[in-house]
Amino acid sequence: MSKITLGPRELVYPMPAFLVGANVDGKANFMTAAWGGIANSVPPMVSVGIRHARHTYKGMLQNSTFSVNIPSADIVVETDYCGIVSGAKSDKAADCGFDVFYGKLGNAPLIEQCPVNLECTVEHTLELGTHVLFIGKIEEVHVSESCLTNGEVDVDKVDPIAYVAGPARRYQRLGEAVGAGFSIGRELKAAK
Repeated sequence: MSKITLGPRELVYPMPAFLVGANVDGKANFMTAAWGGIANSVPPMVSVGIRHARHTYKGMLQNSTFSVNIPSADIVVETDYCGIVSGAKSDKAADCGFDVFYGKLGNAPLIEQCPVNLECTVEHTLELGTHVLFIGKIEEVHVSESCLTNGEVDVDKVDPIAYVAGPARRYQRLGEAVGAGFSIGRELKAAK
C-alpha cells in the first residue's frame, strides 16, 4: 500500500459528537464539539477542545463546570444546530426543545434528550493555539434507564453519533462490531 503525505492535520476517526453545556451568565448554553474524549480513568476525566471565541467557553470559565451530553442519532438535527448557531445570539436550548436539568453540581446544564450526560468540574486548561483543552473531572454520570442492559450502558441502545470530517462532513452511527475487545488479539498472541 503506497502512502502520500498530507502535512500536519487533525485526522482522527471517528470524532465523537458531544453537546458541551455550560451556564453562561446564568443561562444554559450548549455547543457541538467533536474534539474530545476520555482523558483519564482514576479519577475519570474527559477532554474537550474549545475555541476561545465560543460562547460556551465563557461559561466554562465563569463556573469551572461543564457537561458533556452524548446525543443519539434521533437528535442529529439539534446536534448540528448547536454547532452552527451561537448561544450569544440565540437560546439554543429553547430552539432545540431541550429539557434542561441540573444534577449534583447544580450549575452544569444537562440535556434530558441525550441518553448519557457527564457532569464535570474543570480540573485543567491548556492553551494550545486556536483551542483551549479543558480537562474535566467527571463528577457524576446520568444514563437513561432505557439504555441499560443488566445495569450497564448498552452502546447499541444509546445509538451515539460520530462526526466524520473531510469530504464527507457528516454525522454517522457506529458501524458493525468487528471483534471482541481484550480478546480477539489473543489469537495472534497464541500464535507467537
